[in-house]
Amino acid sequence: QVQLVESGGGLVQAGGSLRLSCAASARIFSINVMGWYRQGPGKQRELVAAVTSSGSTNYADSVKGRFTVSRDNAKNTVYLQMNSLKPEDTAVYYCNIHLVTPPYDYWGQGTQVTVSS
Repeated sequence: QVQLVESGGGLVQAGGSLRLSCAASARIFSINVMGWYRQGPGKQRELVAAVTSSGSTNYADSVKGRFTVSRDNAKNTVYLQMNSLKPEDTAVYYCNIHLVTPPYDYWGQGTQVTVSS
């Protein structure tokens, strides 16, 4: 069973930056998408950013131009660079690996990101 270990969350002032990392405990050979979701207080979990095996990326409109998702296939790791953070970015951020065939999702335990105004 693959486990995802996240790191990099914390408290930062508005306008600051954080970098999240998520490492998978084993190599995943299936075609997959790696990404980040978040769940703010009283909100549903939402997709923040994702990157495919070939490097194509997708971002939520609210983070475009501020966040950058990337992956290192050799290290089984996905990153989320977050710049110009806003208080509304405050949430628990979850790492996700979505397998295409057969469909399956791995989730990290979540890491808290708090942006103070």
